[in-house]
Amino acid sequence: MFNNIAGRYDFLNHFLSVGIDYLWRKKVIRILKLHNPKKILDVATGTADLAIETAKIGPDEVVGVDIADQMLEHGRKKISKKKLDEIIILENGDSEALRFESNSFDAVTVAFGVRNFENLDQGLREMYRILKPGGIAVILEFSNPRKFPVKQLYDFYFKNILPLAGRIISKHESAYNYLPESVGAFPDGNNFLEHMHSVKFKNTSAWPLTFGIASIYTGRK
Repeated sequence: MFNNIAGRYDFLNHFLSVGIDYLWRKKVIRILKLHNPKKILDVATGTADLAIETAKIGPDEVVGVDIADQMLEHGRKKISKKKLDEIIILENGDSEALRFESNSFDAVTVAFGVRNFENLDQGLREMYRILKPGGIAVILEFSNPRKFPVKQLYDFYFKNILPLAGRIISKHESAYNYLPESVGAFPDGNNFLEHMHSVKFKNTSAWPLTFGIASIYTGRK
């Protein structure tokens, strides 16, 4: 599915979020900057938007992994255009079976990817494994707002407008039906922090963004 929509993925993300996704990623970068990581792994990197943002805080190396080759190809073009080839490397990889040695990264990031893990705890377990002791995980993901009237407006947009607009622009019949379905099934908020705790992350925190439409989660090894 992600290979099929790769060519329109960036445009649709920014268009359908009214550009707010830019601000959310910048918040992730501000958190990362406090820890000055030199080696970063961006899991489910897609077209490398977040990996490219992390380059602004001066890491020595950023590795992005994803299972969708077409998404990675678009990401490589963006990286090359920004002349970041010597810092950012993209490669095909399964988030739940990372090839990297344990204790090898200072930070791991994910933007809008953990809800796509087939086995959430296994994906989190792998992220924990590859982090160095004291390393940080910063995860950006959609949430389900709960307060009136944001919840009602969000539900209407997500279930009616977004799938229709996504279908028209991407020419993919089901991709943007999948988005609200996956967000609705995702264990957000404290439920997600419980999953992080279960794989040994400590000092976990959750920050709701834009009335609870998205959240940033952090945890340390």
